[in-house]
Amino acid sequence: MPATLPAPTPRRRPPQPWTWRVQSLLSNYLPLLLMALLASGTWWLVKNTPLLGDPGEPAPPRHVPDYRMANFEIQRIGADGRLNVQIAGAELRHYPDTDTVEIDQARVRAVAPDGTLAIAEAKRALSNGDGSDLQLLGDVRLRRLATGANENSPALMEVRGEFLQALSNSEVLRSHLPVTIRQGGTTLNTQNFEYRHLTGRVTFSGETQGSIAARPSK
Repeated sequence: MPATLPAPTPRRRPPQPWTWRVQSLLSNYLPLLLMALLASGTWWLVKNTPLLGDPGEPAPPRHVPDYRMANFEIQRIGADGRLNVQIAGAELRHYPDTDTVEIDQARVRAVAPDGTLAIAEAKRALSNGDGSDLQLLGDVRLRRLATGANENSPALMEVRGEFLQALSNSEVLRSHLPVTIRQGGTTLNTQNFEYRHLTGRVTFSGETQGSIAARPSK
């Protein structure tokens, strides 16, 4: 009688390093946060707002605002009539010599096609004229919220730090200063990071520490 060979024991995959798991996790959530920042290119509407006054000889550019907007709010409405992006702040200033826009107490609110909500807040925001280089400075907070959640609901993901930069042409979100990233039971503290949307790759450098909550046993 031929002997019955035992079934081969499945080989267990070695556990992935926690940094790899965090990178995989962030690559699923950062795109919407990036899009929320890049949506602030809507500021070109403000930059091109007609100014009141009689035409005259152009003055040499100085680093003095040529116009301001206080307690403003700009909205972008989609073809379906729903609000896509909302940008608000305490004051907006445009500087003609550098063609830059500054916003105090900046707040960007963007709704994705699936209904999830991204909110970006900072003490100050700085953008070049076409919105391709946006910097958030001071008490920066980015949140992604579930579909139908209100703004006080727990975030699906949150990024906090003192600086974030979004580059729309290369679709990059990065910070050269320490940031804290939270998602569920995962927390990551890193000296700096860079997310490239075109490749979906997240990289960290400097000292990085993190914790991942254990999955509940069945």
